[in-house]
Amino acid sequence: MTIAIELQHISKSFGETKAVQNLDLEIPQGSMCGFLGPNGAGKSTTIRMIMSIIHADSGSINVLGTNALDAKDRIGYLPEERGVYRKMKVCKFIEYIANLKGMYGPSLRKIIPDWLERIELPNVENKKCEELSKGMQQKVQFLAAVIHEPELIILDEPFSGLDPVNARVIGKVINDLHKEGRTILFSTHILYQAEQICDRIIMIDQGAKVLDGSISSIQEQFDPRVVQVEPVNKSISFDSIEGVEHSTQIERSNKVNLRIREDATPTDVLQRVVAFTPVISAQLARPTLDEIFIEQVARNRGADAADAVRMEFENA
Repeated sequence: MTIAIELQHISKSFGETKAVQNLDLEIPQGSMCGFLGPNGAGKSTTIRMIMSIIHADSGSINVLGTNALDAKDRIGYLPEERGVYRKMKVCKFIEYIANLKGMYGPSLRKIIPDWLERIELPNVENKKCEELSKGMQQKVQFLAAVIHEPELIILDEPFSGLDPVNARVIGKVINDLHKEGRTILFSTHILYQAEQICDRIIMIDQGAKVLDGSISSIQEQFDPRVVQVEPVNKSISFDSIEGVEHSTQIERSNKVNLRIREDATPTDVLQRVVAFTPVISAQLARPTLDEIFIEQVARNRGADAADAVRMEFENA
């Protein structure tokens, strides 16, 4: 297995704050890897170290067999800080960024309109960047990061600030690039997005790795302590049922996940749910990445910290 990114014992502190602590990572070539955790977990700091924007206090980093500076033309990078040259026309901005990556000539000018169509921004190439909405500017910046067809793509919170429609557009393009053989690492604090498109995930909390592996292997490590229900009455609450710790509405669905208390039996709760209200379906389900991460935080830092992370995910 060829490794695209390798981190060994990486640590980084800012004053008294330990942003990253003894972090080991291996990102296989050709993988679609989600780098997950709540805000402040250390994701952006790690990505900046991978990109050689800041340097680690200790440890070693290998990117495409060398470092990010020497391999810059083979890497596409979307930073967390959004920004375009506001006075430049869209086509000139993208062309300028592509020139920096070694792309020139008529072929470049031809593919820019095609790419704008692909990200659902037709007929904007002659508009100034400042004339676009923030979401449209973000899509332009994403395009600038991938226009040179890099073999490694690193995206820091690529969906942040996008509405659901545009998030799906960018998600589809990311998935298509992965199918073409690109290695993709992207960070997000919105875990369900990674669950939909990643084949591998890394979770960190307070700068330390808590989980690393394929989504299926990670889900298999955890007991099915979630009952998934699709009730006939969409407005009903399940929080009063004995054994239910809390309920979470599934994104873009009428289904609800019921997290089971540690002292309760999932099958007993399932029976109580069916007796409580008419349902279209009810079954034991593997927990989501949100639930898995919250459980890990509870184990490592206690219930109060887990509740704070749960609230952040629910408000994301």
